[in-house]
Amino acid sequence: MDFPEVTPPDYRAAAAAQRRQDILTKPTGALGRLEDLSVWVASCQGLCPPTQFERARVVVFAGDHGVARTGVSAYPPEVTAQMVANIEAGGAAINVLAGVAGATVRVVDIAVDCAEPASEAIGAHKVRRSSGNIAEADALSADEVIAALEAGRQIADDEVDAGADLLIAGDMGIGNTTAATALIATLTDTEPVAVVGRGTGIDDATWARKTAAVRDAMYRGRRLRSDPVGLLRTCGGADLAAMVGFCAQAAVRRTPLLLDGVVVTAAALVADRLAPGSRAWWQAGHRSTEPAHTLALAHLELEPIVDLGLRLGEGTGAVVALPLLRAAVATLASMATFEAAGVSERAPD
Repeated sequence: MDFPEVTPPDYRAAAAAQRRQDILTKPTGALGRLEDLSVWVASCQGLCPPTQFERARVVVFAGDHGVARTGVSAYPPEVTAQMVANIEAGGAAINVLAGVAGATVRVVDIAVDCAEPASEAIGAHKVRRSSGNIAEADALSADEVIAALEAGRQIADDEVDAGADLLIAGDMGIGNTTAATALIATLTDTEPVAVVGRGTGIDDATWARKTAAVRDAMYRGRRLRSDPVGLLRTCGGADLAAMVGFCAQAAVRRTPLLLDGVVVTAAALVADRLAPGSRAWWQAGHRSTEPAHTLALAHLELEPIVDLGLRLGEGTGAVVALPLLRAAVATLASMATFEAAGVSERAPD
């Protein structure tokens, strides 16, 4: 499956933003990472100073995984459908945090194991009921993985066409960290014992089952390391494939995107291989407690904006970082320059 070529952000706008940072009423570099983020936003918008985000949009991709039936999580698979309803009703952490950050939330059922989606709109892009158990069989058929990738692309297009100027990808699905970890470990050639974390707070016995499931998925997926679509089919899942399409298409559409935790970042790792250069359009919202997340961020060469020990998913870590991104934009756009404020730039020699 081919994506259009990803064009890089505007280096001229980035250079102009850096020059502006250097003449604002502060010591050079005094705002630290906020300065770097402001330059990135300017380059994505092709504009200096950049404009504040007016329609930041969170899309939570929901899907079940057959491997969850083998006891790799602290929660039963039924929780996925229940949480989709909770997100749609506005009662989840992502709803609360998005409200604080000035973002809106959409949840999509890509592969929730339920007879009927929570609503027609939520299920508009549904691929199947639950992805397969990656410890024993492929997650998806060849047709299903393409359908899921196309779903993610279409969702990104829909959001950008509706005016989204910043996208955030989130996830919801019991067992999805098992599939995400299998993808990351396979692509980085890392042993599962080094990357399998505690996820939803699993005990030692559950961790052992999860590690074995990742190992078995990797055994079948290693031969497909250079085939991102084949790898998603074998040891990914419909929700992960949709996130891959979403992340890549955001870059194709020149729209900045904040990544969330290990599941979204696993998808991003695959997306950057399908659409090289996509990572330039992304920032890592946060670093989760999952070892695989740190590994994936290192391979993408992305530095998380916050590191608060979060491990919830849903897009929560990314929306917690959003106010800092807004602050970066505001300081670059609204601070006075030394000349305008009549402030001396430096002490005389």
